[in-house]
Amino acid sequence: MSRSLCVLMVVLLVAACGGGSKSPPRNLDNACSIAKQRPDYIKAFKKTERKWGVPVHVQMATIYQESRYRSDARTPHKYVLGVLPMGRQSSAYGYSQALDGTWDQYKKETGNRRARRDRMRDASDFIGWYMAKSNSRNGIAMTDTRNQYLAYHDGHTGYARGTYRSKSWLLRTADQVAARGEMYRKQLNTCGRFKY
Repeated sequence: MSRSLCVLMVVLLVAACGGGSKSPPRNLDNACSIAKQRPDYIKAFKKTERKWGVPVHVQMATIYQESRYRSDARTPHKYVLGVLPMGRQSSAYGYSQALDGTWDQYKKETGNRRARRDRMRDASDFIGWYMAKSNSRNGIAMTDTRNQYLAYHDGHTGYARGTYRSKSWLLRTADQVAARGEMYRKQLNTCGRFKY
């Protein structure tokens, strides 16, 4: 086997194993572990907290629920007759699972034209922007992880109408997001320089 073929195989093997910043951190149940593995994430979350007022733990719990920290997360395919793929369930994409139209609105309103949904700093800023709107339009406190998530999922108008009340699965999910947010908050207060 030639030397160049061996080098190519090693490069492909390393790439296949992942581990880059695009792959999710290990141990998503530990905020300190996430912070240690991805300090750039924490830097983005803190910047968003300063800019929009959304606490780090609220952002982290939302991203966990939406994408499990996968930069390329997408909704599942829809199928015709149960076998023929026919597009995705929605245009949601990236860490924040932002829909195309909402993402375009975010870019226009913030002037962040080069923002990408698969880049954490942009996804974090999007969440801050969206939740700041939830605060001003629906009066949801920035620290209210549960209701911020409900508005994030059902939209500002849907939240105002109370559409989530008839979705028992969504209410359960929002409770889980709130519990994860509280877990992350407590953990972040124990991991040194990330305390707040």
